[in-house]
Order: sequence, then structure tokens, then C-alpha cells
Amino acid sequence: MNTAPLTGRDLLAALSVVLIWGTNFVAMKIGLRDFTPFQMGAGRYLFAVLPLVFIIKPPKLPLKWLALYGLFQGVGQFGFVFLSLKVGMSASLASVLLQTQVFFTALYGFVLLGERPSRALIAGLLLAAAGLLCFGMNYAGAQDHSGTTLGGFLLCLTGASMWAASNIVVRRAQHATPEFDPVGFLVWASIWPIIPFIALSLAFDAPEARWHWTNAPFSTWAAIAYLGWMATIVGYALWTGLLKRHPANRVAPFSLGVPVVGIAAGMLAMGDTITGWQWAGIALIAAALVCVLFGGRWLDRRA
Repeated sequence: MNTAPLTGRDLLAALSVVLIWGTNFVAMKIGLRDFTPFQMGAGRYLFAVLPLVFIIKPPKLPLKWLALYGLFQGVGQFGFVFLSLKVGMSASLASVLLQTQVFFTALYGFVLLGERPSRALIAGLLLAAAGLLCFGMNYAGAQDHSGTTLGGFLLCLTGASMWAASNIVVRRAQHATPEFDPVGFLVWASIWPIIPFIALSLAFDAPEARWHWTNAPFSTWAAIAYLGWMATIVGYALWTGLLKRHPANRVAPFSLGVPVVGIAAGMLAMGDTITGWQWAGIALIAAALVCVLFGGRWLDRRA
């Protein structure tokens, strides 16, 4: 593992990921103007696999890891997130709530992998719980919810928990495969969500909505292409490349920039507004992420 500081190229890659992942929530909202959530899911992963599936060789690892990742990260994470954005969640708040995947991953790691949580992680979990309580308080009473609903809030959290489950799958796949190829893994795993999303669309979308996407404007198709090529392939490829060249504790802090960009993009592009309770929840979740990323080193220095 490289112990040297990040180069200018590495910094550019990290900032590109923050920008791509922070703005992809606006692209989701734009796509959902003409696509149903299930059509969005199928479209995202069709763009993710084409044409790369014809160029990149299948990774040498058991098929079950590709299937599990595709179902958890594709149908699970983005299926719930797209539904959340459709029924009542803003792009700004979705960018924050999805970061709770860090804490869901820690809980799954403790239950499934026997990973013992650190003191910094426990403190972060408590702060995150307080932040989620603030978000929940936003739906108590008749105050302004800023265009969000309790259902959208719960669906977004479920999407974060599915992202965490896909993180556990990746860990297991890496341990089971000596030469793990993250790009090949991502491309070939992206095949698996397509048919389930199409089946869900046929089962639950209204008949008149099934062909509505054929008349979608260019901006909608551009949003779907952005989600498939940029947010899925380019973003994850750059991020995994950074993690292969540098320690995780040097790369992970850049993820704090994703909700910052997401909030700014949502407010500027979509006109999102944020209530006082929601600002309190954002502050607590941001503090929780800082605690997890930097708390361990601070405690070590004190010791």
C-alpha cells in the first residue's frame, strides 16, 4: 500500500468522485420525471453494462458474489432510493441519508463477520441515531416537511441498509478471490438487476406508464446515461482505484464531500428547502461521520 501523499492526479480523481456522486441525486430526480422507479433501475444498469460487458472479461470468482452484489446494490439500494425520491424525498436529503450506510455496514460487520466496533464507531453510531431522531421529529406534527414524507425517509434509509449489505458482499468476494478486479466485478454484477427491475415494472407499473419512456426528452435519457456510466462505472472505478493505491483512512474522508455537494446541487438545481429539524439531523450525521473517520486517530494520540 502506498504511504506517500496523494498526488495531484489522485486528488483530481477523489474530487471527481465527490462531484459525480454528489450530483447524481439531481440526475435521479430528473429521470423520475418521465421514468417510473423500476424503469429507472433497468435503464441505469443497461447503460452501466453497455458496451463494457463486450469489452471487459468476466471476473474470476464464484457467480454468487456477482448475483448477490447486483441484487443488494442494484435492486436493493437503488430500487428503494428511486422509490424514496418518487414518493417524497429531496435530492439534498437523500445525499445525506445514504451516508448512514457507514453505520449499517458496521452493524452488519459486527453481526455477520464478528468485527468488534471501536469506541469511535460507537460514538458515531450514537450521534447518527440522534441525527435520525431529528429527521423523524420533522414528521411529528403539522410543520413543513419541505416536500418530503415519512415514507420517503424510511425508504431512503432502507436503501442505505441495502448499500451496506452490498459492502459486506464485496468484502467476502475480495477475501474469496486473490486477484479481485473491481471494474470487472462491477460491470458483470450490473447485469443482475436488469431483469428483476423489468419484472417489477411489468408487475407494478400502470399499463399506460410502461411505454411512456419512449417519449421521454433528451434530458431524461442524459440523466439515465449519467447514472449508468458516470455514477456507476466511472465513480466506482475511480474510488476503488484510490483505495487500491492508498490506505482507506486517507481516502475515506473525501466521502464527507458527497452530502455537501448533494445539498448544494439539490438546493440550486431542484430548489430544495431544508427545515430546522433536518439541518439538525444533517449536522449530527456529519459529526457522526467525522467521528468515525477521525475519532480513532484522535483517541490513539491521547492514549
